[in-house]
Amino acid sequence: MHVGLNLVWLTPGGHGGLEVYARELVARLAERDDVRLTAFVNNALGPWPGVPSELVPVTPARRVEWVRGEQLLLPRAAARAGCELVHSLASTAPLRGRFRRVTTIHDLNYLKVPESHFGVRGLAMRALVPSAAWRSHRIVADSASTRDDVVRHLRVPTGRVDVVPLGVGFTRTAEPRPAGELRAQLRLGDRRVVLSVSAKRPHKNLMRLLGALARIPADRRPALVIPGYPTPYEAQLRDRAAALGLDDDMRMLDYVSPADLEGLYALADAFVFPSLYEGFGMPVLEAMTRGVPVACSDRSSLPEVAGDAALLFDPEREEEIAAAIERLLADGAQAAGLREAGRAQAARFTWERTAQLTVAAYARALSAA
Repeated sequence: MHVGLNLVWLTPGGHGGLEVYARELVARLAERDDVRLTAFVNNALGPWPGVPSELVPVTPARRVEWVRGEQLLLPRAAARAGCELVHSLASTAPLRGRFRRVTTIHDLNYLKVPESHFGVRGLAMRALVPSAAWRSHRIVADSASTRDDVVRHLRVPTGRVDVVPLGVGFTRTAEPRPAGELRAQLRLGDRRVVLSVSAKRPHKNLMRLLGALARIPADRRPALVIPGYPTPYEAQLRDRAAALGLDDDMRMLDYVSPADLEGLYALADAFVFPSLYEGFGMPVLEAMTRGVPVACSDRSSLPEVAGDAALLFDPEREEEIAAAIERLLADGAQAAGLREAGRAQAARFTWERTAQLTVAAYARALSAA
């Protein structure tokens, strides 16, 4: 089967987990002998490594231009290339074209947590995602939770949605920076460390994480380190930390180098992920595969991803978040058990399986009446 890959939306370095998904999935699809690929790229990308590529001449950072490329230029390019099917990897898709359409919908953030998408972007998602869902022959969802959201809120028949779990996201690409260097740079001393890799966005629930940290008595309070891309919301988080007297207990970082990130995982005593809504929850697996004991929210897809290998808590109850942190820090036997269970749980999620299930969705799309 000849599959066109819709990468018109992708700005390198600007999409976090979406870019990880695209790069990892396409690499595994390219290794298979049952699909022929053409990548439709934009001005910011250049040719896709290892895959024949066709340029759709738009700049993805300009939303109107990107939408024009996806809706008008991509269908023409796919027709010229002779694609039987176009797979759109980021929740929106061309609505017309003489090919079958498969669309991956990662989440319904724009609907479930509307504060995560605002302004023109929010309006665009409210129009484009439902339209893509209705016009696609198959929908790929990262989790059963997202499938259920698509069925419930977008009124797509359950039988048209395939659940295709992702693999582990950012895998180790560098040697960890020595713990002593990181502790000195971040002024951590010999304190216990809790790590929460997270974008600074409201639905990540970092406000309540700060409230939970403040509930832990100062004499046993760990240092909380939060690396992740910055947003305007970060200023509110810093104000909240100051109001709670946590200036000496929190280290809010922007992007960090691969070596620094691996170093943080290596020295962390626990990983905490209090998000209110996730389509999949890749950070949980990233921590587990590195052997860090995890506590996470019991909402949306996170129980599916974590299984029995994490402590789950109600993310709207600061006292539950605080109790989970204290259990991981105080109960060495439980922490050790979660380290082992987490590695086993993360090993179940591979990009090869993601590719296999994705190709099965392609076959269903091509055979649909």
